[in-house]
This record gives sequence, C-alpha cells and structure tokens, in this order.
Amino acid sequence: MPRPPSPDPLGTVTLRVLGPTDGALADGTPLALHGPRHRALLGRLVAARGRTLPVAELSAALWGEDTPPRAVGAIRTFVGDLRQALEPDRRPRAPARVLTTTGDGYALLLPDDAVDGRRFERATDRATGLAPGEVERSLAAAIGLWRGTPYPEAGDALWAVEERVRLTELRDVAIERRAAALLALGRPDEATPLLRELLVRRPLRERASLLLARALDGSGRAAEALEALGAARSELLAVGLDPSRELDDLQTSILRHERPREDVDAFSRASEASTRITDAHSRLRLESTVALLRTLAVSGGTGLAEARSQRSEIVDAVDRLGDPALAARIIGGFDVPSIWPRSDDEDASAAVAAAALRALDELGPDSTTARARLLAVVAVELRGRRTRAGRASADESVRLARELGNPDLLCFALSAAVVQLCDRPGLSGERDQVAAEIVDLARRHDLPTFHLHGLLVRMQSATARGDLGAAASLASAVDTLADRHERPLARVFTRWNDAARAAARHDPSAEARYRNASELLDGAGMPGVAEGILALALVGARADGARLDDLHAGAYDPWLAPLRHARAGETEAATALLDDVPDPPPGLLVEGLWSLVADAATLVVHPRAAERSCRALEPARQELAGGATGMLVLGPVADRLATCRPAAGPLTW
Repeated sequence: MPRPPSPDPLGTVTLRVLGPTDGALADGTPLALHGPRHRALLGRLVAARGRTLPVAELSAALWGEDTPPRAVGAIRTFVGDLRQALEPDRRPRAPARVLTTTGDGYALLLPDDAVDGRRFERATDRATGLAPGEVERSLAAAIGLWRGTPYPEAGDALWAVEERVRLTELRDVAIERRAAALLALGRPDEATPLLRELLVRRPLRERASLLLARALDGSGRAAEALEALGAARSELLAVGLDPSRELDDLQTSILRHERPREDVDAFSRASEASTRITDAHSRLRLESTVALLRTLAVSGGTGLAEARSQRSEIVDAVDRLGDPALAARIIGGFDVPSIWPRSDDEDASAAVAAAALRALDELGPDSTTARARLLAVVAVELRGRRTRAGRASADESVRLARELGNPDLLCFALSAAVVQLCDRPGLSGERDQVAAEIVDLARRHDLPTFHLHGLLVRMQSATARGDLGAAASLASAVDTLADRHERPLARVFTRWNDAARAAARHDPSAEARYRNASELLDGAGMPGVAEGILALALVGARADGARLDDLHAGAYDPWLAPLRHARAGETEAATALLDDVPDPPPGLLVEGLWSLVADAATLVVHPRAAERSCRALEPARQELAGGATGMLVLGPVADRLATCRPAAGPLTW
C-alpha cells in the first residue's frame, strides 16, 4: 500500500536555541541530531533567519581561522545529516524543503513560530502597550522558553556571541517589563525574586534596581529597599556612572514613606486639585496644564494625541487674553521635540505657529528667552512646509539660546533646527552634527527627553550612511534610556529601525518585522509618521522587480504610483504619472521618494524624470535611500544614480 504524502515539513519541525540546540518533529519525536558541530551548524542557520549562507561562511562559523582542508566536504556531509533529521520521510532525490540549497550555500526555511528564540522576541516586542495582566502572562510564558545559554555548541564564535548578547539583553528587558507588570497588578512579592536573580547577573541594570526597591517597599520592607538602592548606587559609581535622578527621588520617597513620584493616583489628584482650585482660564491653570501636557506627550498610549488636542485649546485661550509674556510662556512651554519633520495635524500646527508669531510681534526687546522659545516653536510647527520662515526661526532661536547660555533652551532650539534640515537630499551629516551637540548637552545637564531625541536623530543619520552597527548601538542606547525614564514612544522608532536594518541586509524576515513594528505605530498618536510608511518600507523589503499592486502610500502615493505601474508592466500609466510627478515635500523621506521616481523612470525609460531625480539625489550619493527616516531602507542612492543616468542621457549639470 503506498505511503500517504507527508504533511508540509515547514509546519512540522520545531527548533530550540534558548539553551542546547535541539528540536522535534510534529509528533514530538526528538530530532536525530549528531555531535556539537552538527548542532552548531544548525544554530548558525537558525540565526541567519532564512538567509542563504555560503559554504565558506558556514566553515568559518564552525572552525574560525582553523578551517580544516576538507571543510567543504564536511559541511556538505553535515547538511545531509541535518536534512535527514529535519525531513526523515523525504524521498530519495526529492528536493529538500526545510534546509535548501541556493548556489554555493544553504538556507533554513522555517516560520517564526517554529523557533523558540523568535517566539520569545515577538512576545517581548508585543508586550509594549498591553494591559498589565496580559503583559505578565505573555512574558511569563516567553521567559519560560529559556533553558540555558543560547547556542552553547558554537563556543566563542563571533556570530554566537553576538546572538547571545542580543537575546540576553532582550531577556533582561522582558524580566523588567514582567516585574513592572507584577507591581502594577499589586503583586510585589512575585516580582522580587525575578529582579534579584537578574541583578545577580547584571548588577549595573539600574532599571532593575529601581523596580526591586519598589517591590520591596511595596511589600513593607523599606529597609531592604533602601539597601537595594544603595547597592545600585555603589555599582554604578564603581564603573564611573552617575546614578539617575529617579534613583535619588525614589530613595527620598522611601525615606519619607511616600509613594513614588510617578504614582498615577498622585498625578491624578494633583491634576484634579489644579482644576478645583483655579478658574477655567486663569493664568495659573493655563501654565500648570502646559506642564502636565509635556508629560502626557511622552507618556505613550493615547497621551500624545490627547496632549495635542488640549494644547490647541490652551493656545486659543491664551491668545484671547492679549498678554504676550504669558503667551510666550504658555506657547513656548510645550518644548517637546519632534523626531519627524511632518506635522500630525497641519491645521493645528499652523494655528500654534500663528499664535507664536503674534506673541513675538508684541514682545518687548528685553524678552530674549521668551523670544528664543517662541522662535523654536515656530520652527517646529512649520516643519515639512515649503517656506524659509521655519529655517530662519530655528537659526535665530539657536543664536539667542547660545547667547543666553541656557542648556535646556539650547536643546529645544537645536531640536527645532534638526527638523528644518530636511528640505533637500544629503543633509543627514548636518543633522548628525546638530544631534551630537544635543546629546552632549542633554547628558551633561540631565535632560532625558532631549537626550532621547538626539540619540534617535543620530540613529537616523547612521542608518542613512549605511553604518548599521552604529545604528544598532544607538537604538540600544535609546531603549535603555527610554526604559529608565519611561518614554515608551521611543521604542516605536527603534523597532522600526530594527526592521530597516534587516531590510538593508536583505534579511527575508524584514517584511514581517516591518509589519510587527507597524502594530506598535498604530494608536501611538503619530498619524504624520504612520501615513504611508509601511507601504514605502515594504518596497525596500521586497525583491527587485516584485509587483507592488497591494501597496498604497497615502500622501506619498504620487511618488510610489509610477513605480507600482512600471513594475506591473503598465508603461503608459507610469509614463503619464512621471510626466507630472511633483518634487517631494521637505522631510526625511525626500531621498526615498526621489529614488522611487528614479526607479520608475529607469524601468519605463523616461529621460526627464530620470534627470530630475538624478539631480536631486546627487548630494546623497553616499547614503541609503530612505535611511534618513531610520524606519526604512530602499537601497543605495548610488545604485539609482548609476542606472537612472543612462535613462536620462547626458546630463547638463
């Protein structure tokens, strides 16, 4: 009797790398894996996430510089053994479907659900924004996947060390997030052992020390909480790091037997008291509300959208009072930097900019600080517009802030200058220089919001110049600082950067990473960032020549549509669109949008559009198209210049 066909092998194999490398078939039968080198080879293929690895790279991964003379033959033998283990029912000479051959290399093709490490990563990423109960349950299950050191059979191979560091850092973050959820659920006794175990391994994790102190204090063990904070302080000082202000504040709170300052109930009571004591449009109410809105804008969830809405109402109210000094304090007091040079609400931004300009006209000549703040506001609110007023306002604000020697004000002015440095391609280097100054100022003067802003801009610039290692390091620094100061919105950009780096490496997982990152952006209160960004990102994640029929980019579609038609073979439609394609608007996508035009012009041979895009892109020759966003990568600009120039014919520069 003939054997029935085997089920799809891609759905029947599971692998485990969060501990000794092993796996099982669908019926639970352990994979018949041989010695450590077989397992190390399997681990290296898992870490590649579906990317084809040449035999030479696999040999180096297994033996390093001591590659034996017959390494190629050994690799092929190992691959044969692994194929037999992964697909034991595969018929002789039938093509392998799990461990495939492409040219002189091999790739392991498995869905993310089939690998414990990837399930762990996804659970940790998705925990952001969930209710505490969901966070605790999800992360408890994810952390439970760990059985020991990842990829132990690979020893000190560089790839394995890098993977261990990355996964271990993610595990530490998951433990801290689970502990924070337990505290929010009123279960401090369960959080305490988790945090103690983490701090034995990672004594410099200040976030874990703060959570441990809160857990101990919440369990009525204030003396132990103070001891934990003292130990954290000693560990940090021993390596030359200054403890954060949050550590000092928590220590003071415990000594006074007070609740931590970020306690939501205390925040609510303060807000309610302000409402009860002051008149609806009193100066005190207006100024105190702006201070609350600054906090709300970086709190995550719906906080940013709510802050934006209330701010518009406050600006209207203060505008009617006719007090330019008060208007300067109120309007300029919302000094929250923007990472994206396109407004989330253009009408509201225009109204704020107009109110700021009216206040500037009425200020006296000695109001230098107020003038500098208002000019910075004008520059921020006019971002993404084709006007010189925004750039001029930013430059004047920076000049005044330098004269005053006010680091907080200078950071705000410099952050306004950054979002104005986006009117043409090739400005990533200038933005990076400004951001480096912001980071230095913010670090020295303990200004965490601006510190995060500067790091994010530097991450964008590193991505633009193709320095993916630097971008990854900056993203890690952002995550650490964001966790310390509870700025969840920052992680939206670092998760997108992770996907962009994967796309730049031609990692097959890039599209899935972009879609996961897009879930974080939904509901984050940043429609100016979200509109069209996923569609543009997926262009870079897909293979050259792939159809784009399912991708529509909202306000950016005039620059994507010609390429979509060109890829579909609809030459006349693409040509007609290229005939009238406008210049892209100022912003971080300007290089990316021009690159889409260049690609379409090359495909349908449209000399005028090719010439326009080549001229525009020349200053960004050394950059990755779209990389300035830090959120997507569309490939090297230089490749476009090389291919669109023949389509354009001789260019007259």
